[in-house]
Amino acid sequence: MPIKIFTALLVQDVQNDFMSGGAAPVAGAEAVLEPISKMAATFDRVIATQEFRPENHVIFADSHEGKKAGDKIEVDGKEVELTPKFCVEGTTGADFAKGLRLPMSRVIAILKGNDPKLDSYSAFLEADRKTQTGLQSYCEDRFVNRIYLCGLSRDGSLIRTALDALHYEHQLYLVSDAIAGLNETDESGLSLLRAKGVKFVTSDEVIAREIR
Repeated sequence: MPIKIFTALLVQDVQNDFMSGGAAPVAGAEAVLEPISKMAATFDRVIATQEFRPENHVIFADSHEGKKAGDKIEVDGKEVELTPKFCVEGTTGADFAKGLRLPMSRVIAILKGNDPKLDSYSAFLEADRKTQTGLQSYCEDRFVNRIYLCGLSRDGSLIRTALDALHYEHQLYLVSDAIAGLNETDESGLSLLRAKGVKFVTSDEVIAREIR
C-alpha cells in the first residue's frame, strides 16, 4: 500500500523583531509576508515557529556584566557572540510580524529559544542538538511527512532546519521567494540541500500544487 502524504507549511520565525526597525532585523524580511500569507491560506496544517527567549538568555549582552553586543564568550565549550535582546517572551517583538496573515484555526505554534542556557537555530532541535522543540513530535502525531519550508534565517537557521527535516526523513521543499536572511556563507548549505534532493519551488507553484 502506498504511503499517504500529509503536508504542512513550516513558517520559521517571521516575527516583529526580525522586521526592519526591529531589535534584530533580517534583510528582506518584509518581502516574505505576502507570499507566506497567500500560501498559508491553502494549507490545512500550518506550523509557525517563534523564538521566545527569556530576559536573561545566555546570548544577550545584558546577561553578562561588563559585556556588550558583539563581544564573544564561551558557552559549553563553544564561542558565542553576544547580541542585544530580541524576541523576548511576552513582548511585541516576539509576536508574529504585522502583515503576516495566518489561518489561526489551522496553526500550531512551536516555541524555540526559551531555555535561557541554550541558543536556538533549527526549528527541530536547539543548539545543543539534543533538546527537541516539539516540532518532530507534532509531525509524528499528525503523520506529517511533507514540509514546505519558508520564513527567516538567523545565522543559517533555515539551513539547519532543512537538514534536520531531511534527518527525520521528511520530503522537503524550500520556497525560494518566501525566505530571507540567507547570505553568501549559506551557499554551501544550499548546494548541499540540492545534492540531497531538496526541491526549490516558488510560492505560486506551492499554491497551485503543481509540484511533481
